[in-house]
Amino acid sequence: MATVEVLGIRHHGPGSARSVLQALDELRPDLVIIEGPPELDGLLSLAADPDLVPPVAALIYVTDEPHRASFYPFASFSPEWVALRWAIGNSADVRFADLPATNFLAMTDRRQHPGSDPIGRLAAAAGYDDPERWWEDAVEHRASSTLQRFSLIGEAMAVIREQDAEQSPDPETLRREAAMRKIIRAELRAGRESVVVVCGAYHAPVLVPDSFPTATSDNRLLTKLPRTKVTATWAPWTAGRLATSSGYGAGITAPGWYAHLFSCWESGRAEEVVPSWLTRVARTLRDQGLDAAPATVVDAVRLADALAAIRGRPSVGLAELTHASQAVLCGGSAIPLQLIDRTLVVGEELGRVPDSAPLVPLAQDLTRLQRRLRMKPSATPTDIMLDLRKDSQRDRSLLLHRLRLLGIDWGRQIDAGGSTGTFKEAWRLEWTPEFAVGLVEAGLYGTTVLDATENRVAERARSADLAILATLIEEALLAELPRALTAVTSALAEQTAQQHDTLTLLGAIEPLARVHRYGDVRQADTSLVGGVLESVVTRAAIGLRAACGSVDDDAAATLREAIDAAHRGVALSGIGDQAWQPALELVAADDRVHGLIGGRLNRILTDSGAVSAEECALRLSRRLSRAVPAAAGAAWLEGFLDGDALLLLHDQQLLTMIDDWVADIDEASFDDLVPLLRRTFARFEPAERRQLGHHLSRRDRTSDSPAAESMIDVERAWPVVRRVGDLLGLEVA
Repeated sequence: MATVEVLGIRHHGPGSARSVLQALDELRPDLVIIEGPPELDGLLSLAADPDLVPPVAALIYVTDEPHRASFYPFASFSPEWVALRWAIGNSADVRFADLPATNFLAMTDRRQHPGSDPIGRLAAAAGYDDPERWWEDAVEHRASSTLQRFSLIGEAMAVIREQDAEQSPDPETLRREAAMRKIIRAELRAGRESVVVVCGAYHAPVLVPDSFPTATSDNRLLTKLPRTKVTATWAPWTAGRLATSSGYGAGITAPGWYAHLFSCWESGRAEEVVPSWLTRVARTLRDQGLDAAPATVVDAVRLADALAAIRGRPSVGLAELTHASQAVLCGGSAIPLQLIDRTLVVGEELGRVPDSAPLVPLAQDLTRLQRRLRMKPSATPTDIMLDLRKDSQRDRSLLLHRLRLLGIDWGRQIDAGGSTGTFKEAWRLEWTPEFAVGLVEAGLYGTTVLDATENRVAERARSADLAILATLIEEALLAELPRALTAVTSALAEQTAQQHDTLTLLGAIEPLARVHRYGDVRQADTSLVGGVLESVVTRAAIGLRAACGSVDDDAAATLREAIDAAHRGVALSGIGDQAWQPALELVAADDRVHGLIGGRLNRILTDSGAVSAEECALRLSRRLSRAVPAAAGAAWLEGFLDGDALLLLHDQQLLTMIDDWVADIDEASFDDLVPLLRRTFARFEPAERRQLGHHLSRRDRTSDSPAAESMIDVERAWPVVRRVGDLLGLEVA
């Protein structure tokens, strides 16, 4: 007579894994059935490979649409992984049972597997916030037999299912369970004598053969399901990703702690769980330069034991360990606990898959490049500095830039630490498991990183607008993609000829200028870019005056930023200056232009010497005259003063004009203008504001006007002067 034992587990639960291991040793089945799509059967041959090191995930994706994919993570403490390894080590057959991925990945309206954690629900009902602690307290310590533990869990799940039956049943869950039963029936018909089913606890009651519905009713649930072609492979996973719900992930919050628990249990060192954990905590703190003497570990162990006793716990849990660590090892501070949580409680492990694992050609090429360049993927953020003058480091930069263009952001550029040269790059590297899907998707464009990137960029260029093309050409240059660079440049020239929006043209100037400048460092031919850049600058200059007319405040602010960026680009490249400079002068001299733009352009021209100090003073006087509304004058002033205060500090005439204008603002307008003026002066450095305040106060005190002296009581006015200075963000001495 065939026997079927159903072991209901909590996904990624070390307590469940321990019980599964004990049950398998007791039952010694000839077949182990594990919850999971049957497509995973094709990956079983690699499960015995010592180079397959968890955390790993089985990845199943639609062959023609790789973005439609599902991950099935496994950790060293996952019951499914323990069952899989036991079967391989004991020469037992193993199969996966669930709704085939070829069906559920074809369902456009499918939902993710329910995030419900039934064991967590039982733990919560018993007043526990940690399901593993509840399992340990209520099951491990209170049952005489491993099989009895699973029997108790099955009974509890049956009650939960009865409660859930009052609601509408989940169609996907019903289909999944029907598919599991179908496989169990097939194995029993094949003559299996001893079968163990390892599945989520919620499914356990309906997978016992005595409770099976008819095969006909199950087959009815599985007919007429859509189908698609899928591919399965192994992918590295991270401890951090185990903390989120994905596939069969339970969204566990402490994978590092669970791995420690299971490791101690598996090696027969259950009594060392607490002292070894606190020893690791102390070592981690010391590695970061924090004081955590070995002797204090003993005190922390005692405190953790005492807390468990006070709280009525049969054993010390993570909560007691955390509180003991904070009180004894961290001096009561919660800040070091953030380090412990990241490095130990969650963990920073990245799994490993063997070279023989099926990979798309692009992933194989990336692995080859990573080895050649000595860039080992890591789940821990790592900062690197690259000197582009060295071939090996330049190749690393090229790889990171190319991967970014493929949508695989392994590296993110960060500040190079004050280096102003173009030969330095700083990157922050962090590998995430989702990149496995990205590589499959990018593999549609080519079999190598270079070919895939070239083809992907060329495709984007065909449908991109001018602003995107300007950025894309810079990225193509940084990634050294000659074929793609030609395609992008051609598209850019075509878009430039057809583009009539001045704002878009302005936005393209600075990226193109950076591309032109990089030619010296990257040894790339940027002559085509120079021609396009000159055309863009010329067309933007022609349309600048019309673009600046009749704009509201928001549009003016956008235009000011675009003009600033374009001016930086022209100054950087030196291309198109003959058309750009006259266009700026024309707009700056026009009093009908929005004050924010007019003021900014006059400041640019004054700084460059194109407008003399006398002419600048004349324009400022005209814009701040009584005939001009105060709000318009304030906008002009905001644009003019954008940047630093050096001009005002060195030109007493301009400072006097602004001071007199502020003094003449009528009471009705003053309250409305104060926030704008404060924002303007707040952009200056504190030292600059102090100097301005000093100049203004000295001017007031040394006025040459006898009339002013006779009409103004300086001592009485001084508090008012201080208050106005506060409102404007100035420090008045």
